[in-house]
Amino acid sequence: MVNRLKLVVLFAIALVAFAGNSILNRYALLEPAIDPASFLVIRIVSGAVMLVLLVWLRSFFHRPQKQPYSKGSWWGALTLSWYAIAFSYAYVELQTGFGALVLFTAVQLSMLAITLYQGTRLSRREWLGVIIAFGGFVYLLVPSMQLPSSLLAAMLMASAGVAWGFYSVHGRGRGFPLANTAFNFVRAIPFVLLAFWWQAPDLIVSTDGVMLAMVSGAITSGVGYAIWYLVLPQITVTTAAIGQLLVPLIAALGGVLIAHEVLTMHLLIAAVTILGGILVVVLKRT
Repeated sequence: MVNRLKLVVLFAIALVAFAGNSILNRYALLEPAIDPASFLVIRIVSGAVMLVLLVWLRSFFHRPQKQPYSKGSWWGALTLSWYAIAFSYAYVELQTGFGALVLFTAVQLSMLAITLYQGTRLSRREWLGVIIAFGGFVYLLVPSMQLPSSLLAAMLMASAGVAWGFYSVHGRGRGFPLANTAFNFVRAIPFVLLAFWWQAPDLIVSTDGVMLAMVSGAITSGVGYAIWYLVLPQITVTTAAIGQLLVPLIAALGGVLIAHEVLTMHLLIAAVTILGGILVVVLKRT
């Protein structure tokens, strides 16, 4: 019971980190307090520094493991960096609601497609839960959606969702999540430096932008992704996929708690529908 509660708490922390990361990224680029390329580099480098520090602290205070640390992979680094690059550049053009719909639709479909390709079959109950949760997700975002002004931005956001789906599935079953995530961030640095070089003539950097990027990299990305990799091996791909539909809902609830926004009936209905769909998937039949 304790282990199950711990897993739920860690899963919730990871989703809150994802929501916080989206808010930080969107806010920084809308000001604009910083350009997408500079935000990317600072975000990834800050995440790498934080994670390497945590790996060192863990090895310092704990006895070394008999099994060597995982050192990530170039595939993990490539999907991580492409997600970050496409996400940042797409949100320069896309309205928040439409961008979230495209992103998390792509995440869910890609993760479900991968698990189906690997031979896992969903039960009728799981399909029902997916449909209910996704319906609540669309209902949540419909009032704020506008058609995109840039088809390229929409395609970039969809590719970001696919990349994140592959990165998430790739992390399942891999040992030492903290070290694995740290090395993925380190390996991703050369990829984001290419994006920085490409936009070098149009750089925008401010103190606020740098701080937002550092918080996004060190806390909501680095630590959040490490927790996500820790949770992934212990849940099904289906649960991981539809669970991420909670991210925009968490962001909306954060607006109610932090920014004193109004708690509407629309938000409550969406929350109940999404949570209900997820419960249909994760709860065993009695």
